[in-house]
Amino acid sequence: MIATLEGILEYRGIDSAIVKVGGVGFQVYIPSSTLSKLGATGDEVSLYTYLHLREDNVALYGFASAEELALFKNLISVSGVGPKVALSLLSALSPEQLAMAITSGNVDLISQVPGIGKKMASRLVIELRSKLEREWKEAALPLATEDSDAIAALTSLGYSLREATQAVSSLPDSSELSLEEKVKLALQQLASR
Repeated sequence: MIATLEGILEYRGIDSAIVKVGGVGFQVYIPSSTLSKLGATGDEVSLYTYLHLREDNVALYGFASAEELALFKNLISVSGVGPKVALSLLSALSPEQLAMAITSGNVDLISQVPGIGKKMASRLVIELRSKLEREWKEAALPLATEDSDAIAALTSLGYSLREATQAVSSLPDSSELSLEEKVKLALQQLASR
């Protein structure tokens, strides 16, 4: 099994990259959060990888951290969640935000990810909640359930789920703010970026 890749970034696409290791170019499918951290073509990169084998396909998936890889493995262990759906989840939300959404039972936030419905989001919460509570005790960005309304408002305005979640999670003491105030402050943050 290929556990890590360390080499030169040859190509960077929308959802994958080619990493040249010892004269061989490996195509690695990567969530957008990791893809943005890779750097420019020609830079040295290091990825934690997961080799997915099926009868009709062999694919390599890459991640910036061991925690992100572990979360990916947890996600694909759920019935009905394949590698592409897991990548979509990790592209829309950071590993900490996704783990927090699952452990807090925030089905609304999870179901806003493209390709994930309420039924799938509920299945993720049911099957992974206790496991992730043990593994992610110190999640860095806790998301309150009441923040999901503000995130939904921002996504309806055209912002990506990742942008909306980051903006709302960085609001100061957002539990005391009304929905309108949260959205207004988050829009100000997004406009200043």
